[in-house]
Amino acid sequence: MRLAIFDLDNTLIAGDSDYEWGRFLADQGIVDGPSYERANREFYEQYKAGTLDIRAFCRFSFRPLAEQPLDRLLGLRENFFRERIEPLVLPAACDLLAEHRRHGHVLMIITATNRFVSEPVAMHFGVDHLLATEPEFRDGRYTGELTGIPCFQHGKVQRLEQWLAEQGHAIEESWFYSDSHNDIPLLEMVDHPVAVDADVPLSNHAAAKDWKQLSLRVPA
Repeated sequence: MRLAIFDLDNTLIAGDSDYEWGRFLADQGIVDGPSYERANREFYEQYKAGTLDIRAFCRFSFRPLAEQPLDRLLGLRENFFRERIEPLVLPAACDLLAEHRRHGHVLMIITATNRFVSEPVAMHFGVDHLLATEPEFRDGRYTGELTGIPCFQHGKVQRLEQWLAEQGHAIEESWFYSDSHNDIPLLEMVDHPVAVDADVPLSNHAAAKDWKQLSLRVPA
């Protein structure tokens, strides 16, 4: 299998879908605006600093999923995608995905963002394989709990290894595109690591390793 893997937030889109989902919920009055936005910003800053407690963030971000019926959540998500995510889609990201498709590569998005938020984004890009952090869903509702390994930092490596074992495929050649130093464990694992509009720690690491660096936000 020749596998091309893509981070989602600030890689294929020009923003963070998890963070934007929290802002959207506050704007819609689904959560308490000032306190929720303050906590959402604090978690996002921790993510950027590499100090995020992913399980604490999951408890925070999954709570609104557990508090709303599924039909309302789906309606909110549809509006969220149209209003907040579609404007962030990068045309150059679509071109990069198309290039890998032309070469017959298997495409995957792997993201710390939960599946409820990230799944329609993957569908928009036409990427069939999505590894994401999984909120527990039982008896027609989200429970607010995490299930499985969070898809974050080294957890991305573990989730990919699980997926490969389930598929029964070995990787012949692999690519991974990411903006974040949180993804260095998976970038170290693939044949072709690519830093995309990288944060400073990743850009420095990529330069030291002589990894390819590119931008999807400016014309080639």
